[in-house]
Amino acid sequence: MLPIFSKRIVLSGSLARAARSYASHAPLTSAITPAVLHLKSGQSFKGRSFGAPKSIFGETVFSTSITSYTESMTDPSYRGQILVFTTPLIGNYGVPHNITPKDSQDVGVVLEAAGIQCAAIVVADFAEKYSHHTAVESLAGWCQRHGVPGITGVDTRAVTRLLRDQGTTLGRIAIGDDVQAPAPQEHEYWDPSKENLVSRVSTQEPYQLNPGGDVKIAVLDFGAKANILRALVRRNAALTVFPWNYDFNKVRDQFDGLFLTNGPGDPNHCHEAAMTVRKTIQEWNKPIFGICMGHQVLGIAAGLDAYRMTFGNRGHNQPVLALASAGSITAGRVYVTSQNHQYALTLQDPFPEGWEPFFINCNDSSVEGIKSTASSGKRVWGVQFHPESAGGPLDTIERESLLTEESTSQMFTDFVTECRQLKQSGALTSSTFQERPLEADAQPRQPIAAVA
Repeated sequence: MLPIFSKRIVLSGSLARAARSYASHAPLTSAITPAVLHLKSGQSFKGRSFGAPKSIFGETVFSTSITSYTESMTDPSYRGQILVFTTPLIGNYGVPHNITPKDSQDVGVVLEAAGIQCAAIVVADFAEKYSHHTAVESLAGWCQRHGVPGITGVDTRAVTRLLRDQGTTLGRIAIGDDVQAPAPQEHEYWDPSKENLVSRVSTQEPYQLNPGGDVKIAVLDFGAKANILRALVRRNAALTVFPWNYDFNKVRDQFDGLFLTNGPGDPNHCHEAAMTVRKTIQEWNKPIFGICMGHQVLGIAAGLDAYRMTFGNRGHNQPVLALASAGSITAGRVYVTSQNHQYALTLQDPFPEGWEPFFINCNDSSVEGIKSTASSGKRVWGVQFHPESAGGPLDTIERESLLTEESTSQMFTDFVTECRQLKQSGALTSSTFQERPLEADAQPRQPIAAVA
């Protein structure tokens, strides 16, 4: 048995070497270009450049996600930020072709936007070889093509500990000859949070997706991830996407529901949108759903304050506790979620009349969701996390479990179904979003077909 076992080991090693030989090679430039990350708090971290050869300022943040670096980098919520990945190896599966059709299944791009949205990236180890059946270019080539600098060889654990201890910090990445220059003075650092970043990433003109859908939903675009729009389109919603500050109340009667997307920066810059949404809530009884920035805008419209967190929540492992049962959400259950935000709504007692907290973060007790109360007669729901789960855990997007017959929650389907039912039967329909009686929680739910 020993010789046979030995042969198997040799064969296995040969196959592994053969597989590695098919990986695409994306070497750094032959002349290594030095780079350095300066933090406003005084620390500097040296490395080498692998992206665009230019120096930039930005807000230094970290993400704990271990997959989906391409989705993170194209998320408009990262606009103006230097993104530090805590995962040591980045770039190992390259970058896919980022164009799809615009139809009943897709929205024009594979990733979250047509181009990279973050200001720069910082990694411990850039993968010079990448391998994936969808990859068409390397991370380095992609960054160079979009003019985004990257720095590798940095102790990202040390950077992350600093950011956790002192909070999100302004930074500068210096490339090439700029490395020899002194670190910037405090007044020289650019603070993106002081600018209205939403106005930079929002659509400038209304446009439509899946116009043949059977339920019409308006979208206020604060910097929408493509996977949010894709999740709605694949549930046969006809979308009209409006600029963030569009006066929706002028056209609201043409729609069956309103969706508020994610977006970058400080929600207090979106006061104009919050006042529009406040009027909509007061005068309109159709479903409204907000995610991330959209959730914060809903909160401001409801009378809550938004505050800046120390280092925010960015990653795919944030646990949230449901405080109420609504739709497919069960009170008392913890959902593991994908998140990317620096601001949160203030948890106060009492909550504004007609509102109640929906989710709370299990780590820092920040507000992770709000909803209208049953007595308010409204159908409004907001969550701080990303229920589309792209990338991230699948607790809040429907799928069939391979091990049990219990299906996960279905927040997008809940919203679109609510819009559809109200359209078909009018305001007499009771809201899916309102609290379910306790006995309803004990009723088994049938598995639902997987929806990508």
